[in-house]
Amino acid sequence: MTDADRYRIGFLDWLACAARGMRERPVQAAKHAADGLSGRVAAVGAAGHVLDYDDTYAPGMVHASAPVAPVALLVAAERGLSAGAALDAYAAGYEATAALARASHPALYERGWHPTSVCGPTGAAVTAARLLGLSPDRERIAVGLALLSAGGLQAAFGTGGKALQVGRAAAAGLEAARLSAAGAHVDVDAVVAGFETAHGATWAAPHGEPAIRGNWVKAYPCCLLTHAAIDAALELRAGGVRPEGELVVAVHPTARRAAPVDDPDDGLQAKFSVPYTAAHALLHGAPAVESFAAPDRAAREFARQRIRVRTDAALLETEARIELEGEVVAAVRHARGSPQRPMDAATLARKVDQLAPALAGALDDRDAPAAGVADAANLP
Repeated sequence: MTDADRYRIGFLDWLACAARGMRERPVQAAKHAADGLSGRVAAVGAAGHVLDYDDTYAPGMVHASAPVAPVALLVAAERGLSAGAALDAYAAGYEATAALARASHPALYERGWHPTSVCGPTGAAVTAARLLGLSPDRERIAVGLALLSAGGLQAAFGTGGKALQVGRAAAAGLEAARLSAAGAHVDVDAVVAGFETAHGATWAAPHGEPAIRGNWVKAYPCCLLTHAAIDAALELRAGGVRPEGELVVAVHPTARRAAPVDDPDDGLQAKFSVPYTAAHALLHGAPAVESFAAPDRAAREFARQRIRVRTDAALLETEARIELEGEVVAAVRHARGSPQRPMDAATLARKVDQLAPALAGALDDRDAPAAGVADAANLP
């Protein structure tokens, strides 16, 4: 597979998530509040992330498409550019976001930041700069201006605020590029140093092997760091195993930090619960978008009474084990959809079809107008 194919897959995956995500309440609020292109970018950015089904770059624990793709698509559409131009700008922004997140992991997570919202304005600024035709110097200034708006908290996980802060990161990057295009200036070196100090981050630009080769297309619409536990529970279910007694799910401390909810009160919280998602998989099978409309009573009760989570720093961040009476009964090192166990073309096509049937083949023609792609997804 070529890198161009990987970027197209990542963009299409995000696009399908955004098309389906436009129905969700936080996105409807963002759409209602939208004013102009930046407002529409913020709403579509929230739509692409609100299901927690969009692709993830695990080495930086960042959704590198989420703040970048809405800028790529809507700015290209506004300027009458092609889908190919949108894809090329998206690729540049994806790599910028992933590089910064990778260099800053796990420091950002350990300080309570949301890497997608912190690093996203940088990638969004790069994307917008490419589509606006800015010079390299002006693009660099756009990045510096974008860093002034970097923010977003893990405290928003399990609420509509998580998607909204991603949408705002996308809009911040676009506005930074527009300011640079209009002649605004900032001392980029000073801003980068201040950004590193304030966020505990490490500045980095893309280099070496493209990050897109490590992209993870999600198999389940919930926090990535619940996926190995889901797959382990599915292994037990497939084997017809319904063990008695207390089950212990062992995960890395980062996974526990990302998914801290034990007893979810609503569907959004359930996406960030290791015990609940494991219980749901064991009782009902793989979760779908509809599974998180509200917590399932049986899964919630099973999780509350029968599942305990413990952390083990020796595990990979994306790894999980299920134990019974001290014995490992299921273990998943690399969950479905990870670079090590990637989705095949048919599985990806089914995911897109389930989310937004009209998008099949939407990005196959690079010369097609970007506006037509946005229209096919019913994006504002």
